[in-house]
Amino acid sequence: MPLRQYAYFALFSQHISADDMTSQLGIAPDEVTVRGSRFTEPAVVPVDHSWKVVCREPGLRVDEQITRILDRLQPHTDRIRDLTRQLARTDGGAALHVVRHFNDTDRPRQGAAAAPNLFGWHLDRKVLDFLSTTGAELDIDEYDMAGA
Repeated sequence: MPLRQYAYFALFSQHISADDMTSQLGIAPDEVTVRGSRFTEPAVVPVDHSWKVVCREPGLRVDEQITRILDRLQPHTDRIRDLTRQLARTDGGAALHVVRHFNDTDRPRQGAAAAPNLFGWHLDRKVLDFLSTTGAELDIDEYDMAGA
């Protein structure tokens, strides 16, 4: 079954911009969004500003992708925790997101013999401690792309 997956850690707010988050953290994000309205024709504009560190590297299990993200973030845990607390006082927060698309036949498939098993994954104590310390949530989205 073809599988495409990625993980990212995001800080989000309706009032504090991604540029301001970057200034407070001293870490450059991989991706940002700028707040707009929820629905705008013809495209959707984000409801929040967001600051993201992302791992989209194919061939890694989700826990391996999360480890890559946390390796970058953990030296800044205290600043992330402080900013998350500031964001939570208004309208924002932090979350570790996991996004998985099953039966994604639009993507090229690796050779079956060489492809690692991407279906099993776990969160170790290091990840759970980081989420707890920073006050971040865990958000997992899984989509069946069969027939899409």
